[in-house]
Amino acid sequence: MSLIAAAPPLVRTTPPSDPAPLGTVSAGPWWPPIDLAALRDAMRLDATVTPQRLLPAVQEAVATTIGLLSAWAQCRQDESRASLADVPALQVDGESIHVQRFRRAVYCHAKANLVERYSDYDTTGRERRKDQDAARDDQAEQYRRDATLAVRDILGVSRLHVELI
Repeated sequence: MSLIAAAPPLVRTTPPSDPAPLGTVSAGPWWPPIDLAALRDAMRLDATVTPQRLLPAVQEAVATTIGLLSAWAQCRQDESRASLADVPALQVDGESIHVQRFRRAVYCHAKANLVERYSDYDTTGRERRKDQDAARDDQAEQYRRDATLAVRDILGVSRLHVELI
């Protein structure tokens, strides 16, 4: 008796700690720069997300986050704060919680963007099921929710959201 098993080829990806230094995305001196390698590691992005795909997603995430915080940031700049790190806030591990939350918002916006953009393939070679699209959309919305909560925490407004049905 013999058995021949055919399976899709194994896909080997580079571990997150392995990629070459990717650089940073900066939006000027007031905002903290975003380290692309740190984002890749924190959000568990493997080598299937190439630097050429990661960079535009992070640039858009930075622009979106700064857009949500622009009026608040302008008020802080009018108070002569030289950077986001200079705005009085709780320090956790020696870093302003505002900087940490800004980073979290950017990371989550970028991951949501990537989750949506990578909805067109499956590395296992299996046919996509309808429920996979719904799960992927759900995951992207969860990342957006986390980004919104981080922004609302910086703004100092309530996290509560109520919808009338």
